[in-house]
Amino acid sequence: MGAAGQQSLAGDRGQPRYDGVSMGKRIIVAIDGPAGAGKSTVARRVADRLGFTYVDTGAMYRAVALWALRRGVAESDMHRLEQLASEAEIEFRPGSKTVILNGEDVTEEIRTPQVSAAASTISALPGVRRALVEKQRRMASEASVVMEGRDIGSVVFPEAQVKVFLDAAPATRADRRIWELSDRDGAPDAASAARDLEERDRRDRTRAESPLLQAPDAAYLDTTSLSIEEVEESVLKLVRERTANGKEVMR
Repeated sequence: MGAAGQQSLAGDRGQPRYDGVSMGKRIIVAIDGPAGAGKSTVARRVADRLGFTYVDTGAMYRAVALWALRRGVAESDMHRLEQLASEAEIEFRPGSKTVILNGEDVTEEIRTPQVSAAASTISALPGVRRALVEKQRRMASEASVVMEGRDIGSVVFPEAQVKVFLDAAPATRADRRIWELSDRDGAPDAASAARDLEERDRRDRTRAESPLLQAPDAAYLDTTSLSIEEVEESVLKLVRERTANGKEVMR
């Protein structure tokens, strides 16, 4: 993928919106994969096309991490962190990247390096994961969703009608990470980004609770050489194939 393609996968560029058609049952589109594979951008765009609710599960862990940092809760205090995860009121604003924690817009604050590091640690705690998985399942009981994360198709929604595992070459994922953080202070260089992703991959794949893995019935999609539009259309094609009414209607 060229520079333009990497940039488009790292952030939405304002594509046209579509309405989803009326469906007789809730539909769950589960998108998993490692950091930098394009999950957030693709999931957000697909949700927009179908009129579904977009759920960024990584942002949920970041929100809990932010609250813990504000409260001065140690990363070793598993009981208190589980309480915070249970009590946190986390919302996503339709059609935007906005993340609301207990009524406050924390979209930018949860993306700081300090919060990222804390989220990576607490996301491995079984109690925290159980609390947030319960919230994720509740969201899907209220509306059709496109949900992205590390264990959505394997643990959170093994019954999801559509499962996709996005991946990309490590160097491509590192480039996308640099692009994503390019407008923030402390953006990593190529070597740092590669090391950070390698460490995240190791933690995600080896943790005891809900490790990163491809569900047996998930479609594998390598996004290394694909544009965001190509990835989006591939996922939408799967939705059409695996659901009776997976269509979009131009507004």
